[in-house]
Amino acid sequence: MSKKATIRRLSTDVPGLDNLLGGGLPEFSFNLIVGPPGSGKTTLAHQMMFSLATPDTKALYFTVLGEPALKMLRYQQQFAFFDISKIEESIQFVNLSADLLDGAFDRVLLYIAEKIKVYAPKFVFVDSFHSLARSAKEHTQGDLDLPQFVQQLGIQMNSWQATSFLIGEYVLPESETSPIFAMADGIVCLSQSLHRNSLLRKIQVIKMRGQAQRSGLHTFRIDDDGVRIFPRAIVKGSISTKVAPDIPGSEIRVAVGTPGLDDMLGGGLPVGYSLLVVGPSGCGKSILATQFLAEGVRRGESGVIAAFEKSPSQLLGNMKLYSMVESGEVGVINTRSLDLSIDETLHDMLKMIQKMKAKRVVIDSLSGFELALAPEFSENFRASLYRMIAELTDLRVTILMTSELEDRYTDLRFSPFGNAFLADAIIMQRYVELAGQFKRVISVVKVRSSAHSKDIRLFEITDEGIVIGEVLADYKGITTGSPGIDRYDKE
Repeated sequence: MSKKATIRRLSTDVPGLDNLLGGGLPEFSFNLIVGPPGSGKTTLAHQMMFSLATPDTKALYFTVLGEPALKMLRYQQQFAFFDISKIEESIQFVNLSADLLDGAFDRVLLYIAEKIKVYAPKFVFVDSFHSLARSAKEHTQGDLDLPQFVQQLGIQMNSWQATSFLIGEYVLPESETSPIFAMADGIVCLSQSLHRNSLLRKIQVIKMRGQAQRSGLHTFRIDDDGVRIFPRAIVKGSISTKVAPDIPGSEIRVAVGTPGLDDMLGGGLPVGYSLLVVGPSGCGKSILATQFLAEGVRRGESGVIAAFEKSPSQLLGNMKLYSMVESGEVGVINTRSLDLSIDETLHDMLKMIQKMKAKRVVIDSLSGFELALAPEFSENFRASLYRMIAELTDLRVTILMTSELEDRYTDLRFSPFGNAFLADAIIMQRYVELAGQFKRVISVVKVRSSAHSKDIRLFEITDEGIVIGEVLADYKGITTGSPGIDRYDKE
């Protein structure tokens, strides 16, 4: 049996795209980039082209758009990937729109082939192919009808010793009747949709011959750098990386930084666990989170915080947190106020965790996170959050999440979204009425696979942070007072 052929994979230099393709773009493959107008097809094609093209591996870009290539380039120059020094030296643009006006499409095919022969490019792009095909159907004057024209162009592109791309405004139903979809080695589909005034962009690798592409829809964004893709987190089917209690070494615990709370947790929080701190507004959740990060810094462990309820100026108004951020010991995720995706947020978190070698992560809060998400993600918040927490805990970082929880006094709940099952440990903070005042109490609801205190303890917020006090069992509850409010008097 002859030796198996090896296909070289080319890096596209588009963040996240190589991951979706299965390791890169197969050399000499014939690919389609399809999607509706404005979805980012041309920007994606240009970003790949400027990365791949060199004086030794030239690119030829055929445009059949009605606008001149210079006008198109004027806008593409605004992106960071655009390199004007590559124009003519490594990249050549050819406008076919004038030739198409005659409707002699057999001559257009010949013209394309001649350009390929003379220029000998390693990368060929035809944009927008769908416009060309539609025009061919309406104005054909030569011997070719539309199916023949499409088929011959595809055959030609498959025969070139070049990696080629057809860019077009196809929609998926057309793929069932167009022969070009069957001939293509790779198909990348871009889409965009509007959900309650929020624009969501999605990308899907429908087909990539010879390698296992990443399935499903993935979020992407177009910014000053061009296209950035955020591959959807996929929960692995392997055994959890958490250490079971009966395995030697499982006694490793993380100090949470609040005196007395480690004892309530049974000696601290196990490494790699996720802790959910729930409670009503003003009860000290963010303060507890700051102490968690500060304790890590004191022990030489860097941290990362993603804050969704506060602006950067409000967040850094906390002097303790500000000093940790300024010293580079804690990194802050730049959360946007609108149209967030969990995939993008997770991507930013993982990047900063790896950069800082962080051991602790704070998400403050899940309530603000849910509000900041684009509607598509907020409607499926539980599933998306599950994927994010699974990905983070696989890195063996210890996570503290806060969540706003309305205190209904007689209605004991642990999460407004039914997400309590995601946490390995839960701490609840509440208000009680004591001697004519509202007092704060704290309790440990659960620590998975570990003994913990069942006490409900009073606590105060001081200039030094949270100070845990005595057990509430020292007080006797009575039923008089405001309806539905717990009142306690000293024995």
